[in-house]
Amino acid sequence: MDWLASNWRTVIDLAGQHLYLAGVPLVLGLVLSLPLGWAAKRWRGAYPAVVTTSGLLYTIPSLALFIIMPIVLGTKILDPVNVVVAMTIYTVALLARTVADGLMSVPDHVEQAATAMGYRGLRRLVGVELPLAVPVIAAGLRVAAVSNVSIVSVASLVGVSQLGTLLVDGWRRIIWGELVTGIVACLVLALLLDGLILLLAKALTPWRRVAGGTP
Repeated sequence: MDWLASNWRTVIDLAGQHLYLAGVPLVLGLVLSLPLGWAAKRWRGAYPAVVTTSGLLYTIPSLALFIIMPIVLGTKILDPVNVVVAMTIYTVALLARTVADGLMSVPDHVEQAATAMGYRGLRRLVGVELPLAVPVIAAGLRVAAVSNVSIVSVASLVGVSQLGTLLVDGWRRIIWGELVTGIVACLVLALLLDGLILLLAKALTPWRRVAGGTP
């Protein structure tokens, strides 16, 4: 607690950077995963390819990807863009299948009813299918959010500042207060993102609220 009391401003700054590096890829990954998931649902033959490719992407070691990004993008090794792009790749790897599964979970009779009411193509996707797929997609987002917070901390090994910096520096200099603060801060950040996604999912699915019950 003494270490935190003396360094709380640094912790807040690093937490803000960590949130940016984990949160922005979460949004970008979702945006990119929506058309991939829709394609996998629309053309069932594409589903195995989406699942296999996303699985392979997620097996790439994070440290290796952080090091490769500057070579691919032509950026400096400490540029946060490298982490954002790498984490977006991981997020797409997690969410592409989730989006496809979410869209496939929409009952056929609901799609047929929507079509009969004049909902077709993009209008049906946005107005009917995606809202009904929110619970499944939100579950995948929650996993991706926690995963992103964890993986981003590895970027401290290549010099990118965020909460992982506290872990590396605390371990290197044997400062237990700094090390524990880094661990707890990562945990709190992951819980905050998880809670935010859960609240958004509830707000987007009001029909799932049951009087006197829980979603």
